[in-house]
Amino acid sequence: MRYLHTMIRVGDLDAALDFFCAKLGLVEISRKENEKGRFTLVFLSAPDDLDLARARKAPMVELTYNWDEHEYGGGRNFGHLAYRVKDIYATCRKLQDGGVVINRPPRDGHMAFVRSPDGISIELLQEGEALAPAEPWASMPNTGSW
Repeated sequence: MRYLHTMIRVGDLDAALDFFCAKLGLVEISRKENEKGRFTLVFLSAPDDLDLARARKAPMVELTYNWDEHEYGGGRNFGHLAYRVKDIYATCRKLQDGGVVINRPPRDGHMAFVRSPDGISIELLQEGEALAPAEPWASMPNTGSW
């Protein structure tokens, strides 16, 4: 058995791609539009997984955009997506500078949570050892739910 992808339904494909690609840093690997079924599938990969994603079609995130449906409740029904990052502080700063709320700041230098425009919870984990606590993260409170 091998992990392939996680599918997320999104209500606004442009907003989802802005979040996942422009802000979080994932890379679009492929896109399939199905006019008969009225949906678009976009497959994304983390930058460090590009070779695997292209060769094995895994591991990836599949964004499913149903053309006639734009609201989905319970974005946390499946839990969350998790990505290991090289510098959690730099990643959170980039996201915050892009207008993303850091719901659970990386106070411990190890873990943070954010949400996509569709309410999908994203866990960010520091690669290797946790970074030393640093401001503004160390004293930043949680915002909303994660």
